[in-house]
Amino acid sequence: MDCLFCKIIAGEIPSNKIYEDEQCYAFYDIDPQAPVHFLVIPKEHITGANKITEKNSAVVGHIYAVIAKITKELGTGDDYRVVSNCGKMAGQTVGHLHFHVLAKRNLAWPPG
Repeated sequence: MDCLFCKIIAGEIPSNKIYEDEQCYAFYDIDPQAPVHFLVIPKEHITGANKITEKNSAVVGHIYAVIAKITKELGTGDDYRVVSNCGKMAGQTVGHLHFHVLAKRNLAWPPG
């Protein structure tokens, strides 16, 4: 498989890992858009939010629990944004479900 995030999970491409368990992997974004900017990805290759089904959806709840744990450890308080782009027009550049977590700056709405 030629997936950037699958290669990161496999250790073929280096990353600045924050967290890892049997279901997901979290690492800092290489082009941060906020003082805190990390991604959380499922280890299972799911191409995007539009491919979440009843069968594979439990990992999303787990990822949100991991996000709450990491943000607490990083001292972001309750102020952070979670973003998952779905499709090219929405800004998805890697075809693997991922959640951006941004914090420690004022995040405008609507996003660009």
